[in-house]
Amino acid sequence: MCGIVGAISERNVTPLLLEGLKRLEYRGYDSAGVSVLNQGALHTTCALGKLSQLRAALQDDPKPGTIGIGHTRWATHGAPTEANAHPHCSANVSVVHNGIIENYQDLRQELMEDGAVFTSETDSEVIPHLIERELSRGLATVDAVRNAIKRLEGAFALGILVRGDEEMLVASRRGSPLIV
Repeated sequence: MCGIVGAISERNVTPLLLEGLKRLEYRGYDSAGVSVLNQGALHTTCALGKLSQLRAALQDDPKPGTIGIGHTRWATHGAPTEANAHPHCSANVSVVHNGIIENYQDLRQELMEDGAVFTSETDSEVIPHLIERELSRGLATVDAVRNAIKRLEGAFALGILVRGDEEMLVASRRGSPLIV
């Protein structure tokens, strides 16, 4: 089972994200990761295995930020690997996803034809690239997310960070539970 957490604070959210993910450990997972925004930079750290692996990676290379998202993954599309761990990112967008994007193969092909580069085998990675494309067309974050979500078929819950919107964490759902 996947688990998603997000936080916005005036202090470093990385410990809050890790605590939230720890509370979801009972659900079972094969990898974990976090993304944070800090002074215009998007930082993502993922680790295969238990949450202790993610904690160790962050201890070696701390990623402070005042807004962030975290995820524990149970593999559905793509093997349990660090590359397939969430969050998935494009240049300016980071996404955590619970659910299944049924039309991801068609979207992936379309986005690759537009120049998107994929680094995972997951269905989830199409989401940040769709949002990124909408942002490149000049849309504001919320409008870009709305347009991207219209293209998705399936059930999902999402947590989304966008570089440049340092005080906004976007959450969306269709058919999957999401508590804010």
